[in-house]
Amino acid sequence: MEAIQVGILSIIPPVIAISLALITKEVIFSLLLGIMSGTIIYSFAVGLGFVGIFSVTTDLMISKVGDNAAMVIFLCMLGALVAVITRAGGSKAYGNWASRKLRTGRSAGIATAFLGILIFVDDYFNCLTVGTVMKPVTDRQHISREKLAYLIDATAAPVCIIAPISSWAASVISYYPGEGSMGGMQAFVSSIPMNLYAVLTIFMVFWMAIRKKGDFGPMAAAQRKAESLGDAHFADSDTSSENELSKLNVSEKGKVLDLIIPVVFLVIFSILAMLFYGGLWSGEGKTVFQAFGDTDAGYALSLGGFGALFIAFFLFVPRKLMSFADFFKAIIAGVKSMVPALVILALAWTISGVCRDLLSTGPYVAEMVEASNMPVAFIPAIMFIIAAALSFATGTSWGTFGILIPIVVAVCEIAAPHLSVIALSSVLAGSVFGDHCSPISDTTILSSTGAGCNHIEHVRTQIPYAVTTAVICFIGYIVAGFVGKIGFGAALAVTTPLSLALLIIVLLVLPKVFPGNDTAAAKK
Repeated sequence: MEAIQVGILSIIPPVIAISLALITKEVIFSLLLGIMSGTIIYSFAVGLGFVGIFSVTTDLMISKVGDNAAMVIFLCMLGALVAVITRAGGSKAYGNWASRKLRTGRSAGIATAFLGILIFVDDYFNCLTVGTVMKPVTDRQHISREKLAYLIDATAAPVCIIAPISSWAASVISYYPGEGSMGGMQAFVSSIPMNLYAVLTIFMVFWMAIRKKGDFGPMAAAQRKAESLGDAHFADSDTSSENELSKLNVSEKGKVLDLIIPVVFLVIFSILAMLFYGGLWSGEGKTVFQAFGDTDAGYALSLGGFGALFIAFFLFVPRKLMSFADFFKAIIAGVKSMVPALVILALAWTISGVCRDLLSTGPYVAEMVEASNMPVAFIPAIMFIIAAALSFATGTSWGTFGILIPIVVAVCEIAAPHLSVIALSSVLAGSVFGDHCSPISDTTILSSTGAGCNHIEHVRTQIPYAVTTAVICFIGYIVAGFVGKIGFGAALAVTTPLSLALLIIVLLVLPKVFPGNDTAAAKK
């Protein structure tokens, strides 16, 4: 199947999927209709007719699941690891310990944010690991699942996009054109301090974790409901995946180390596997960063998950925390717990393929950008909006990087060399913002999965937070575009402090102006 140009029709599938998801709150139904709308357009455009709709849909879905098979295996491995740790009593022991040490919602929120920042290698790994470790703790402190999902989501991609050693850095560098005035690594590192969305989002995460009455909008209503209903709320919030795990007989002999040791080995094995698949020990003389850049994250994470399960087996079974048979029963339960997330991910990958591989949604948007003849000073701000819209519609930051980075570098090299780094930063920031909000983004899906939160509720409650930060970023990039004439240092010195000051003012005002109008629901 070859991509075709269908003009404005190329944006119909993501618009349908996103709109229906927000209206109906049924993400699988919405994604399916979005996919079908795209394959209908494609099939009739290339003359395949009615039958082609179904053949194109199944072929594309099989292809996308096959391309992401390593990530499917990793998610199954991680689900299995969570199940065996739960069965061994590690999660329960950790929850009991953390409830004694982290005695307030503030300390639990801060701990969640710090853990999210520490796991910067890969956003998939970040979302599920932080959720697994912190959910028992935040439940005990009556932090809503919606807020936990936000804390996870806001410390996944925003952290990875400013970490030089991460799968995201490798992606950005791979898309940076070799004919630019600087190398990909130099451009990425230079863009970090001006990636306003990542910097402001991380600041906002800690702000929301520290301030007891800092929530606003739907998140404030969700938090009030969690606080008023207490433990009953979290029992009602259990997803089908959690119910699957709740069937396990939990050992009373588990220790805190029974959770910590497998998770630590998961991190160690995953990093070593990334370096292995990246060719660090291949004899080619690669540096650590080059190995991270050349690795296959899916393969590495799968190997890391298998290694962690191997460690868990010899940690739990010989100590009789569970029998040999119970260990493998727990693995099956853990894999089953990941099925809902895997179904949504498969559909999200498919609709992304519809946009990118069939209907050329990205190139259509890119052509509109090139034809706009935008004023030079507004390039960063406008590219931020374009990147956000494209990432939101397609559910992928990396796809947006691939489309827009070569364009913005080429435009700035000719029209505004002084804005090259600022414009690159704005593309990266806008891409992360769109990915952060999109209901069809895999990171958003995994954040709600890791937190045990209803997916659409996660999207609904976090969008006001993400949009608040994005509006400040847009203003910041307008300022940077004009100040950038003086130099990058001047733009950085003016833009970042100004953006932080504006964000603080807004965050002080919004809880008073938008306290959340779902008071009735909060009392139920």
